Amino acid sequence: MERFICVHGHFYQPPRENPWTDQVELQPSAHPYHDWNERITAECYRPLAELGAYARMSFDFGPTLLHWLERQEPEVYRAVLESDRRSAEIFPGHGSAMAQAYNHIILPLANHHDRVTQIVWGIRDFEWRFGRRPEGMWLPETAVDLQTLEILSEQGIRFTVLAPHQARRTCSLRDGQWKEIGRHGIHSTRSYLQRLPSGKQIHLFFYHGSISRAVSFERLATDGPRLAEKLQHGFYRDASEPQLVSIASDGETYGHHHAGGDRALMEALRRIESEGPARLTNYAEYLDKHPPEHEVEILEKSSWSCSHGIDRWWSDCGCNSGANPGWRQEWRTPLRNALDWLRDSVIPHYEESAGRLFKDPWAARDRSLELILDPSPETARKFFGTQARRPLTEEERRRALKFLDLQRQALLMYTSCGWFFDDVGGIEAAQILRYAARAIELAEELFGLPLEARFLEVLSEARSNDPAKGDGRKIYETMVRPVKAGKG
Repeated sequence: MERFICVHGHFYQPPRENPWTDQVELQPSAHPYHDWNERITAECYRPLAELGAYARMSFDFGPTLLHWLERQEPEVYRAVLESDRRSAEIFPGHGSAMAQAYNHIILPLANHHDRVTQIVWGIRDFEWRFGRRPEGMWLPETAVDLQTLEILSEQGIRFTVLAPHQARRTCSLRDGQWKEIGRHGIHSTRSYLQRLPSGKQIHLFFYHGSISRAVSFERLATDGPRLAEKLQHGFYRDASEPQLVSIASDGETYGHHHAGGDRALMEALRRIESEGPARLTNYAEYLDKHPPEHEVEILEKSSWSCSHGIDRWWSDCGCNSGANPGWRQEWRTPLRNALDWLRDSVIPHYEESAGRLFKDPWAARDRSLELILDPSPETARKFFGTQARRPLTEEERRRALKFLDLQRQALLMYTSCGWFFDDVGGIEAAQILRYAARAIELAEELFGLPLEARFLEVLSEARSNDPAKGDGRKIYETMVRPVKAGKG
């Protein structure tokens, strides 16, 4: 019986740049470092690179994090890219890096255009950096529904990874007899086929739940020998088919959340490599060698970090960090309502005005990542040559670029961290409100729309648990306005 082990790390930090200056400002809570990206790099990303861990595991890096690493930590950035190339040698023909939806929005809560752009940008950013097409894509918070899987499949993604509780029922492809998932959860050592309403299909993996939880929350990540032992004992004893034990956690678990986790992970990987009988693999290699023999149906609108599905990113569902007992999250709904109102108010004006310059304003948005990855005159010339309705004047080009910047800010404002934590007064919610403020500023300039007053009216319903911080309007006025260019 063939046995395989795969350790996946989801490496991600939200975009932290000031949208007016494109610079990450000082974050005192990250002391003694300048900001949280710098601190986590020192505690996690760099040590893992120096140990050579990335090449022996499966991983995804958020595109916005890679953008920051490229500019601020180029040695770590190059090590991540080289690790993917090295892993394709270790796991013949299959690099270990997976793509990620661009700026970590909860895709089942997004409209269709935003889902497509997030996935297309995630793929294109991956191709630009890693020099190959991604085989798999990590979904932010593993939040999933069939519409999202349809888009992944349309864009050529072969597989994604979900939590074991995100499966509803399974069947063998041989007998077609469906079985509901019982209290023990899905058989997680197999790959699965998910058929889609369009007739397309996609492959799914489900990570081992209890070992993954122990890594993230029970300090298993700090004990290399015990981690190796747990992984090697995660197989079903009575199974005759090939098996894959895979775990998934935030990559920051190894060194940042748990000091010493980087060294413990590397020790576990080396023990597995040297001891057998299981061997290390990544998802793409395993799928290539062992195509699914079972079909699955997912649990619609589910995720790995909300027991209520995807409610954590729009409602007071009860999921929170646990750091502030008694705090409520009623603020999540008006925060999302305010952003949805802003997005929907801008859409018809964008379609009409940008449509005078672009053949298809949404296709132009999907292609516009090229201008961020390579802001050269030649890239701009090619972009406008394919996307513009006609040759544009310099003033029209500048206006067209502002349309696209508006749309980028409207995507960044949905970054999931804005809802994940306990209060609307946290730095995460303030960050997405900064992107909203920049979108408002651009929309008012481009379309003459008086958006801010109504936006703040809706936002004022988002009340902080801290009376000193007040409501969303006050947070906007105290934590957003001051950081506009020239004011902070």
